[in-house]
Amino acid sequence: MAAPKDIAKPSWTRTVSYSPAGNLSVSPTATFHSPPSGQGSFLTGSLAHRTVSQAKQLKPFNAEEIKILLLENVNQSGVEILKAQGYQVEFLKTSLPEDELIAKIRDVHVIGIRSKTKLTAKVLAEAKNLLVIGCFCIGTNQVDLEYAAKHGIAVFNSPFANSRSVAELVIAEIISLARQLGDRSLEMHRGTWNKVSNKCWEIRGKTLGIVGYGHIGSQLSVLAEAMGMNVIYYDVLTLMAIGTARQVPTLEALLEEADFVTLHVPETPETKNMISTKQFEHMKNGSYLINASRGTVVDIPALIKAMRSGKIAGAALDVYPNEPAANGDYFTNDLNTWAEELRGLKNIILTPHIGGSTEEAQRAIGIEVGEALVRYINQGITLGSVNLPEVTMRQLTLDEPDHARIIYIHRNVPGVLRKVNEILAEHNVDKQISDSKGDVAYLMADISNVKPEDIKEIYDALDSLTSRILTRILY
Repeated sequence: MAAPKDIAKPSWTRTVSYSPAGNLSVSPTATFHSPPSGQGSFLTGSLAHRTVSQAKQLKPFNAEEIKILLLENVNQSGVEILKAQGYQVEFLKTSLPEDELIAKIRDVHVIGIRSKTKLTAKVLAEAKNLLVIGCFCIGTNQVDLEYAAKHGIAVFNSPFANSRSVAELVIAEIISLARQLGDRSLEMHRGTWNKVSNKCWEIRGKTLGIVGYGHIGSQLSVLAEAMGMNVIYYDVLTLMAIGTARQVPTLEALLEEADFVTLHVPETPETKNMISTKQFEHMKNGSYLINASRGTVVDIPALIKAMRSGKIAGAALDVYPNEPAANGDYFTNDLNTWAEELRGLKNIILTPHIGGSTEEAQRAIGIEVGEALVRYINQGITLGSVNLPEVTMRQLTLDEPDHARIIYIHRNVPGVLRKVNEILAEHNVDKQISDSKGDVAYLMADISNVKPEDIKEIYDALDSLTSRILTRILY
């Protein structure tokens, strides 16, 4: 990667725009580098045998002026990718209280978080320079996505990189619950030898019910079948089964048939307390429940009651309605009023939201999100964004020295394209793409025959349109 050039920042815009992105690998062992001259990309439709000119660096500012705040100890793979671009990166191992977060976020162009940091409308309203948010995790419910979109702030996450880690944890918990390993281990730590076989089971031949057959659920299905389990699943969509797994039509049908029930659904109003008293009544006597999805999915007081009655023989929870912002002795009734009752149950595995906490998963997440941030900052590419339309375009090359890339995020109303093209009419529009998502639209165009003095004129004209949310010009 070439060192960033010192190019003076124009006084007429706060928009940040920079150098080309690197490769798109999400392998835990991949290294980050810019594609060499002549290398094709699946993003651009290039063929392997084509000769492609070296990518043109779109960097109107000094890269050191790009301020990035990374919280919650995001993996070093992502930190290294961003630092390699020459950006100014501040790295913190913890989340921040709201007042400190607001003070920090005012000056940054990029913020990277995991699951504990809450980017509410109140916080984002103070982020006057913020272009993009990187969620170094699966979930994005900690971000006000609608507010971000309506203010031109892209949000990226890593929806698949930790799927295997979560699936493996669930397999471990199924075996541990079936054999009561948690209780036996705790007893041994206390000095008690308690060798028993009563109500301890092999998992071979048992039925696993998976609620949510997405990337985690389907991987878990494969692992469970390999261990001799029968797999059924329920999903709101009709999905093709892997192996001999079988989809059932209703949640109740799954609960009535499964020996082990595992939950892999997002946090939505529809999934809040989706497993409560009524659902426990449908489950088999002596069955087991595992939740490694979201803390609001299970009604915990109802679970406590079901376990005390013997209806549920064991449970494993990795997520909770309220979770501490930092490590420490915080899992008490002050956090959740039922915490001490939960901790006192037999054959229950409680883990501190570690489903995706493996070295492999965190490195893969760091690479995936880090590269997505670089692509967006440097090229305006929104592939993988969860709140903006997904738009991509071939990189400009050194053979196109007088070209500029226009990025215009705007309200999705009639007549915008006509007005934008009127502004660009004095230049040749080489490429243009536009897409919309709800009330927000994203337009990207590469124009040629652009002189330095044209940039401010184009920017001001676009910025004056009533439909404007955010204008960026990369050149």
